[in-house]
Amino acid sequence: MTREPAGDAGEDGTVSVVYDLDADCTAADVEENRPYIAEINGIVDYGVFVDLSDSVSGLVHESVLEGTYRVGDEMVVELETVRDNGDLAFEPADIDLGDDYELESIAHDYALTGTNRLEGNVSEQIHLEGEVVQVKQTGGPTIFHVSDEYGVVPCAAFEEAGVRAYPTIEVGDLVRVTGTPERHEGSVQIEVDGLSKLDGETEAEARERLEEALEARAQPHEVEPLIDWPAFEKLRPDLEAVAKRLRETVLEGRPIRVRHHADGDGMCAAVPVQLALERFIADVHEDDNAPQHLIKRLPAKAPYYEMEDATRDLNFALEDRSRHGQQLPLLLMLDNGSTAEDVPAYETLAHYDIPIIAIDHHHPDPEAVEDLLDAHVNPYLHDEDYRITTGMLCVELARMIYPELGEELRHVPAVAGLSDRSKADAMDDYLELAAEEGYDEKRLQDVSEALDYAAFWLRYNSGDQLIQDLLEVGSDEELHRDLVDFFADRARDEVDEQLDAAMTHVEHETLDNDAHLYRIDVENYAHRFTYPAPGKTTGEIHDRKIQETGDPVITVGYGPDFAVLRSDGVRLDIPNMVTELEEEVSGGGVSGGGHLVVGSIKFVKGKREEVIDALVEKMAAADLDEALSSAAPIDS
Repeated sequence: MTREPAGDAGEDGTVSVVYDLDADCTAADVEENRPYIAEINGIVDYGVFVDLSDSVSGLVHESVLEGTYRVGDEMVVELETVRDNGDLAFEPADIDLGDDYELESIAHDYALTGTNRLEGNVSEQIHLEGEVVQVKQTGGPTIFHVSDEYGVVPCAAFEEAGVRAYPTIEVGDLVRVTGTPERHEGSVQIEVDGLSKLDGETEAEARERLEEALEARAQPHEVEPLIDWPAFEKLRPDLEAVAKRLRETVLEGRPIRVRHHADGDGMCAAVPVQLALERFIADVHEDDNAPQHLIKRLPAKAPYYEMEDATRDLNFALEDRSRHGQQLPLLLMLDNGSTAEDVPAYETLAHYDIPIIAIDHHHPDPEAVEDLLDAHVNPYLHDEDYRITTGMLCVELARMIYPELGEELRHVPAVAGLSDRSKADAMDDYLELAAEEGYDEKRLQDVSEALDYAAFWLRYNSGDQLIQDLLEVGSDEELHRDLVDFFADRARDEVDEQLDAAMTHVEHETLDNDAHLYRIDVENYAHRFTYPAPGKTTGEIHDRKIQETGDPVITVGYGPDFAVLRSDGVRLDIPNMVTELEEEVSGGGVSGGGHLVVGSIKFVKGKREEVIDALVEKMAAADLDEALSSAAPIDS
């Protein structure tokens, strides 16, 4: 159909077009010789006042009017003139509402300002388009956090104190914000003059633009690994995919909750990732407080995701959504989360569609967890094993997320490896890398001891600054050395005190495969509720027996309903043993897991003797393997 800009329907049947300004159009969108639909908002002796949009109004002088008019009537007008004071004067167009015409909407042509240019536009009105990622109602304004191609900015809209402004706008909506960037408590915040939801073609174009920008910005950085390690290369694509997902999560304004095993390797995994995400969040968000609100790191005492932790995490997430308008978080499991024991907790979060990523080096149960995880990184999935520790993996992950952090992390993989007694071929290279940063092996061992000691007393708290100081990541070197010396000395003193009481109660036997088996009832013959915990006590006894014998050693520390296992020079395959015990000990309630040489088992109290006896039989049948030995030869 041919359109004519103004006038009556032509004799050739063409239909005229009358233009309808969108509510946010300004005087700059009005052109001469174009007919616009207008609404009368006032009548005076010298004419009528008309509105063409929320901000475009003007006078039609009585000298050009015919007939009578009422407030609320529509009429078609054209721009007559713009007066010196900026007021607009209109006149009736050569077309009336009874004619055959087509109405066409006119959208305001915005010059958009991205969040990357707000600093240069403080106190000047700007227009911004983006997605609402959080809506927080305060005692004063409503704060809309809006994400565009470059970052996230808080936008304060005031209706009245404590009253929700723009109540139809929700998280996920694409909006256009008109307002003025102002400094608020050290950050830039937009004071909103107008906020409207995009729809139709405008929304589609904006969403495509934002999605393309997010896809590009979420790409992980290409960084060379700290050492040349062929085994790691198998896992690199998986880590890159996780790095991208985490960067996407930050760009989407979604919180991230990090859960990690509360030991040295777990902290060496979680702290670098936490710092990388905090720094990326600070780059993305105009709100200086965003890092502390959007990333939480929490230790987990159990070697799996307990229901207690899951329900606590879920409760906090739901409260944050209700009170602060946050999206539900992404859960990042580190040095944990690969086994069937994690399933009930994962299924709990699945009811709320909370995405879960697990990076772990414990023996996995892929069939049990894969359908519940958005991503799963584990060396066993690539025919590698526990010797690639989670801390080693996560240092590389942190560098993919935020490469500028890399120089601060060069010693951390060595700490992770020593903490988890890794026998990886790469340990020599990691130790050399740490030595270049001033960390000899004694200092690394001290850091590992200090981390274990701190984790025990922190219990369920993250201890962010303390752990960063112990790891010397973004902290003062002198403070770091003093803290590590103090904590490591305290740890060793308390270990010695524990073992002075426990060693006389250690039982010994030689198994059929010539391995030494040492057993201790840690419930009755070790101090409770103090450092070291039963697992650490068992490990310390184990290490001493290795040095004493130089032979293959297995150590079992047990309580009423649990046992912790350590082996050296013996291929136990603890996850497989647990599976077999589940089937063989009827009513035993056996569960647990771990690595080939380190693990834990739970059972019902009344079946302890039967479970331990069956376990010893399996240990006696296990193969000896010098490749799994850490013992130095003993001089005869």
